[in-house]
Amino acid sequence: MDEDCIFCKIIRGDFKTAFVAESERVVAFNDVSPVAPAHILVVPKLHITALRDLDDLTLGAEMLGLVQNVAELSGLLDTGYRLITNDGEEAGQSVLHLHFHVLGGRKLATSMG
Repeated sequence: MDEDCIFCKIIRGDFKTAFVAESERVVAFNDVSPVAPAHILVVPKLHITALRDLDDLTLGAEMLGLVQNVAELSGLLDTGYRLITNDGEEAGQSVLHLHFHVLGGRKLATSMG
């Protein structure tokens, strides 16, 4: 864990953040600045800076499995959801800890098809 990383602090329990879902190596929690009615972050417990640094493909699969679980728990499977990750600061990654955004709950604007 990175002592200064906000997500590592959340995972450690420093802020008493409620987890929406959790697996052995991944947690999911609501974004504090949501851009959609459902905006959940799916984050590995191990500090990994960005997607480009993910060497463990089984961890990647576990993250995607938790995305599906979160989508189901949030009632998004029937209507659909958007999954986003930003890789690096120039791509818009503001927290340098790998995370997926699960967005849904309303029709989202399409910008990339």
